[in-house]
Amino acid sequence: MKAFAELLDRLVLTPQRNAKIRLLVDYFRSTPDPSRGYALAAIAGTLTLNAVKPALIRDLLLERMDEVLFHYSYDYVGDLAETVSLAWEPSPGVAAADLSLGEVVERLQQAGRSDVRSLMRDMLDRLDTSGRFALLKLVTGGLRIGVSARLAKQALAEMGGKDIVEIETLWHGLAPPYLPLFLWLTGQAEMPVLTTPAVFHSVMLATPVGEGDLEGLDPADFAAEWKWDGIRVQLANVGGVRRLYSRSGDEISAAFPEIIEAADIDGVIDGELLVGGTMRSNRATATFADLQQRLNRKTVNRRLLEDYPAFIRGYDILFSGERDIRSEPFHVRRAALSTLIEAASPQHFDLSPLVPFSTWEELDRLRADPPDPVIEGVMLKRLDSPYLAGRAKGPWFKWKRAPFNVDAVLMYAQRGHGKRSSYYSDFTFGVWAESDGGTALVPVGKAYFGFTDAELEILDRFVRDNTVERFGPVRAVRAEPDAGFVVEVAFEGINRSTRHKSGVAMRFPRIARLRPDKLPRDADRLETLQAMIEAKA
Repeated sequence: MKAFAELLDRLVLTPQRNAKIRLLVDYFRSTPDPSRGYALAAIAGTLTLNAVKPALIRDLLLERMDEVLFHYSYDYVGDLAETVSLAWEPSPGVAAADLSLGEVVERLQQAGRSDVRSLMRDMLDRLDTSGRFALLKLVTGGLRIGVSARLAKQALAEMGGKDIVEIETLWHGLAPPYLPLFLWLTGQAEMPVLTTPAVFHSVMLATPVGEGDLEGLDPADFAAEWKWDGIRVQLANVGGVRRLYSRSGDEISAAFPEIIEAADIDGVIDGELLVGGTMRSNRATATFADLQQRLNRKTVNRRLLEDYPAFIRGYDILFSGERDIRSEPFHVRRAALSTLIEAASPQHFDLSPLVPFSTWEELDRLRADPPDPVIEGVMLKRLDSPYLAGRAKGPWFKWKRAPFNVDAVLMYAQRGHGKRSSYYSDFTFGVWAESDGGTALVPVGKAYFGFTDAELEILDRFVRDNTVERFGPVRAVRAEPDAGFVVEVAFEGINRSTRHKSGVAMRFPRIARLRPDKLPRDADRLETLQAMIEAKA
């Protein structure tokens, strides 16, 4: 575990993308199987272990530590795994041992539910401080090291001198500890042959439109489509095998059985997964908040299927039957996709409509005032562009609407994780609303990014100097009309919500600016957010 623990520490402290890749490459080259495969799975989020709840870990430490001292220590450190790894006192007579990552994972996978407690106690006794920390992060699924699954795949590509597209094509046909994958990457075996033909293929991504990006480009060379507020998916029906994948390549077939059942298409298509009605029906497309009712579920019941019917709005086609047409220009692929969609179930598939325009100024006006509240902006696609894996600048652009903005008041704060574990960096903010007792702040969202490191220092200092109540790890801060901290919050969308006391839910909120020039009494009111929802409707 020492090597894995060192890898985690260095990844957390290394902000540069290329430096993270070098660390991963060095680890994969120097670490034997199966440990490197399990490390890859842990980083990429594909590792399945017997669940170890944070409460069990806390209880194990409380067997050996005073409860009051634990709470003081946890409050100071701010991270459960770090607290336990530092405070743990091994049982007398237990010999220390550097257990390999492979041994740890396989012991956990083989343990019965009743054995997990004693197994964790034994491993915590035998590992050193860094090994304990890595173990606890592993079993709780809380690595938080700033490495995405795609970055890990890029490291594999560099390690083996392969194209990342090949690795992403193989990815969902293999399982931890990925022995055939590493044999191929190290030149000891041929490329693995997958048993299922309906594999995931790397998606083509668009570049955000920046200042001056459209200058010199001819609008006549591009097609425009609306950018819908759902999730990007890839649907495959090849050789009689049907699979639905998310943009990152996670299989989500089980959560959308109606799509799989209706997928009588022959090939692989790229599109947006939405709920509500298709363009070929009279029912309006629902919001992302509605789509969330269907996401991240292993199974769905009849009521969910009826209340939140899913469909795919087709963007592109990668394979027509078994023929790879990704090298064909966009306008040719679009025609093939249109033919396929027309023959598909009208309840479950439609074609993303093109947006007619002749100048960038005209498209800008359309982008700013789209005809449907579920539209985030527009997509621009060169008519002659092939379907390229990854984000190549030039062929495709995304031009989103300007974000919504409100001024809100900080109400609660909690410490972050990883390198932010010593800072209050997760913030709940609110706006003013009328209540029985008069005007009061009501929470409307949470944000933990958008600010710079220097701004984080300012926010953290405010929390420490203005805490008025404590609720476990949460700190309530001073928030009065004439005393508090105002922040400008930007967000991509807003919808009604029955799950939140305020009745509203923001999409992708972040702290855009600190507003020390404003008093809390000058922050926005709940009516402002409600008006945004009404304007969308």
